[in-house]
Amino acid sequence: MLVLTRKLGESIAIDDHIKIVVVQIKGKQVRLGIQAPKETKIHREEVYTAIQDQNKQAAKPVAMAQVSKILKG
Repeated sequence: MLVLTRKLGESIAIDDHIKIVVVQIKGKQVRLGIQAPKETKIHREEVYTAIQDQNKQAAKPVAMAQVSKILKG
C-alpha cells in the first residue's frame, strides 16, 4: 500500500485519467473529490463489498427443487 500525505486542495494523480483531490478536512473526516472517466466505477468500499456479495449469491447454482418451486409459484 502506498501512503501519501496531502494537504487541503492538493491532489493525487493515478495514470493519466484519474485525479483525487482533498476537498475538505473536518475533524477526523476527509472529503475527497474524484475526477475520472464516466465509465470508471467508483464505490465506497462497503458498497463495493455488498455488490460483490450479491453477485456471488446470484452466481450460485440453484437446486432443481427450488427452480420447480419458483416456476410453479
